[in-house]
Amino acid sequence: MTCKAKVMINHMRPALAPIFGLLALSGLSILGGLLTFSAAEVQAAPAENQNLEPILVKISEDQMRVAGVETQPVEKESGMGELVVPGVVAVPPQQLLIVAAPAAGLVETLLVAIDEDVKQGAPIATLKSSELIEAQRAFLHAVSEANLAAEKLRRDEQLFKEHIIAERRLIVTRAEATQARSALDERRQILSLAGMTDKEIETLQRERKLASSLVVRAPVTGTVLQRHGTTGERVQASAPLITIARLDPIWVNLQVPLGRAAGLDNVDRVHLPLAGIDGRLIRIGRTVDAATQSVTAVAEFRTGSSPLRPGQAVQAILRLKGGDASQWRVSADALVNFKNHNWVFVRSPEGFVATPVTLLSETPQSASVQGALKAGERVATRGLLTLLAELAEAER
Repeated sequence: MTCKAKVMINHMRPALAPIFGLLALSGLSILGGLLTFSAAEVQAAPAENQNLEPILVKISEDQMRVAGVETQPVEKESGMGELVVPGVVAVPPQQLLIVAAPAAGLVETLLVAIDEDVKQGAPIATLKSSELIEAQRAFLHAVSEANLAAEKLRRDEQLFKEHIIAERRLIVTRAEATQARSALDERRQILSLAGMTDKEIETLQRERKLASSLVVRAPVTGTVLQRHGTTGERVQASAPLITIARLDPIWVNLQVPLGRAAGLDNVDRVHLPLAGIDGRLIRIGRTVDAATQSVTAVAEFRTGSSPLRPGQAVQAILRLKGGDASQWRVSADALVNFKNHNWVFVRSPEGFVATPVTLLSETPQSASVQGALKAGERVATRGLLTLLAELAEAER
C-alpha cells in the first residue's frame, strides 16, 4: 500500500468508525484486516477463564464530538440490586397427577369440571366395564376356592390328630389352602386396582352381587387442570381421564438472559409484583436455550389465595444481595459485549479505557456491575459503536 493510500485511510477512519462498529456488533469481518470480530470470538471460552485486562482506546475530542459520545458518572452501589425477568407459572412435576381409567369400559359420567377443586377420595367419574364384571366373578370364585380349601384343611387336621390320615396328606392340604389364599389376595388386589374400595369389596364378598358400574375417585386433594375423556367414550385400561394438580407451592420458570446469569448466585429472594408475594430461587439451569440464549431458573412460591395459574406469564423481580466494595451502578446503555464479556468505556485523558465488568443485575435504566471502577469516573453511554470499532482496532 502506498504512503498516500495510508494517509487517506487514516483520515477516513473517524468517519467510518460507526460503520465498523455496526459490523463489529453483527459479528462480521472486514477484508484487509481493518476490523475483525468474528463468530468464533462470540463462542470463545467463558470470560472467567480469560485473563481480561483494561484496554486503552485512544480517541480525540473531535472524534468524540463527531461520533456523539456522551458520558455519565459511575455510582457506588450498596444494599440490594434488582433484576427484572419474565417467567411462566408451572406446576411442580411431583404435584401433577393423571388419573387413568382403571379398566376398559364406557365413560358414563365425568363428575368434575376444569378448574374445580376436589378432595381426596371424591368421585370424579363413573365407568361401565365388562372387565369389572369379570374381575368380580373371578374374585367370588377365588373366595369359594379359599373357603373350600380352608374347610378341607380343618377336616384333615382333625383326622390327623385322630391318626386316621398320614402326615403327607396333611402337608398337601396345607399347601393347597395356602395357594387358595394367595389366589384370593391376588383377586382382591385386582379389584382394588380397578377402583373398588375395601368396603365395596367386603360388600361384594358378603352379598355376592356383581356391579357393572365403577366409580373413579380422586387420589389426592387438588385442582382439576384438564379432562381427557368425554362422556359416552369407550376407553382402554390406563387411558387418561383427568389431570389433577396441587397448586401450593407453585413454581415460576424464569427466563434469565445468559449475560445476566452471573448474578443468580447472589439472589436473596424473588418478588412477583402481580401477586404481591415473595419466593425463593430453588434451581438454576445448566443449559442455555439456543433460540433465546437464556438460562431457566426456577423460583418456588407459597401462593395461599394469590391468583397464580399454571401457564400464566408473569414478571419477576430478583432481589440481589449487595454491599460489595467493587459493586457499581452504571447506565444500562453503558454496557457493551466484546469477546463474550461485558465491558464499559471509562473516560481517560487519552480517550477511554475499555474495562471488563461482571453484570450482576439490570433494569431498563441502570445496571449493577462488579469491576475495577472508581466512584466519580465517567463511562460512555452514547457513541459506543465508534468506541467498539476503535477497541477492535486497538486489539489488532
